[in-house]
Amino acid sequence: MVSRLILVLGDQLTAGLSALQQADRSRDVVVMAEVAEETDYVQHHPKKIALIFAAMRKFASALGEEGWDVRYSQLDDSQNAGSIVGELLRRAEETGAAEVLVTEPGEWRLIEKLKHAPIKTHILQDDRFIASHQEFEHWAEGRKQLRMEYFYREMRRKTGLLMDGDKPVGGKWNFDHENRKPAPDDVAFGGPMQFTPDEVVEEVLALVEARFEAHFGDLRPFWFATTQGEARRALSHFISKALPKFGDYQDAMLADNRFLYHAVISAYINIGLLDPLEVCEKVAEAYDAGDVPINAAEGFIRQIIGWREYMRGIYFLEGPDYPDRNVLGHDRDLPALFWGGETQMRCLSKAVEQTRTEAYAHHIQRLMITGNFALLAGIDPYQVHAWYLAVYMDAFEWVEAPNTVGMSQFADGGIIASKPYVSSGAYINRMSDYCKGCAYSVSQKTGEGACPFNLLYWHFLDRHRERFKDNARMGNMYRTWDRMDADRRGAVIAEAGDFLRRLEAGEKV
Repeated sequence: MVSRLILVLGDQLTAGLSALQQADRSRDVVVMAEVAEETDYVQHHPKKIALIFAAMRKFASALGEEGWDVRYSQLDDSQNAGSIVGELLRRAEETGAAEVLVTEPGEWRLIEKLKHAPIKTHILQDDRFIASHQEFEHWAEGRKQLRMEYFYREMRRKTGLLMDGDKPVGGKWNFDHENRKPAPDDVAFGGPMQFTPDEVVEEVLALVEARFEAHFGDLRPFWFATTQGEARRALSHFISKALPKFGDYQDAMLADNRFLYHAVISAYINIGLLDPLEVCEKVAEAYDAGDVPINAAEGFIRQIIGWREYMRGIYFLEGPDYPDRNVLGHDRDLPALFWGGETQMRCLSKAVEQTRTEAYAHHIQRLMITGNFALLAGIDPYQVHAWYLAVYMDAFEWVEAPNTVGMSQFADGGIIASKPYVSSGAYINRMSDYCKGCAYSVSQKTGEGACPFNLLYWHFLDRHRERFKDNARMGNMYRTWDRMDADRRGAVIAEAGDFLRRLEAGEKV
């Protein structure tokens, strides 16, 4: 019987993957490949490339030990075709295979390439998610607004997580109001579990060092889990050491503590080393045992079975053009400060510095620092999307694009967010220590030294007044703006415009 090719992608490192489950180990051939087309379509952070390649190599080795015939192509192999489809064709010629089985990729870009590949390709459902495409479409059908909170409740009911019969444990679905404490004076957590690179990881690091030196981001130190066993240890470490305080401080930011009480396991989930439902069940067990409070357990679980599943649902529901949307018409180029260019804004400087060194920033740093600034400054949302996709280790388009284009940049016109996530410097000051020691004064609204977020906030509201003036959640903002005297409003607009001109000219701001 002629063999089939079983394609396993770099974010599908799961033994129970649908393509592997439907394969015949006695005759089918597993194809895995490190290819330039996937490393270069955006300039991925070196840490992200290294994590995926190292985890791929170890997963391929584990499959081989289980008796699979694995054909693995390293990036620098002389015969490497440079693309996924090219590698499939090379292996088809090598084995005589005429068909490919693959679990659905998480990007429309790659789905389209496989659909049009010159070899018969069967794309199977990715059942590592809790909600199938069909389930999400059924939930969305007929709804005027696709709000995550209601979808999340359906996922709670489906999984039984933190449920008491048909009622939520604790009497409420959402404890988010308890999870907004400002940055603490002291953090009693040493950070996520770190792993010393072994021989396989060191080989990958040498390859990435040589090949991707020009990419934004520091490769070393590299301390991430690259196997399922290591990822599970990292999860256990988080649950026992950090989860009890995670809820309280999940929105807080500190200049000199990059992780606070965060798990930093999203990349492990997104490449397949951790099963999302298993993660949530472990968290629920910790709550049941009395080891963590309800606000921490519920807040963490909501990020996975709520936001993560909802974002995937939106991405596939909205279709391939979703990352290109730009309803606000923003067209300013992404400024150099996003790539480490000098800036006097301490919050942005710290967020970008952390991104460069760790390939990580938590959700509020992404939403309310870099994302907030990009939205207020009118930066082209596709360029913002491409930046997030490139620089964060956990960024894959199915989850990154809706978070950026929809949640962060409001470029989808409100499919995800009921209003733009914009704020002045006051929010940043309340939730962080970034404003201390900044060249700008967060309390100053206009004039020399005024915080740019203060100026840009009102400038954004003014230029988009026609779109947002009737938004029920933004009425107070416009009433406050209208109560300002004309001279002050004029000063805000003029100074914000001057700041944007200097930003566009590449001046240090």
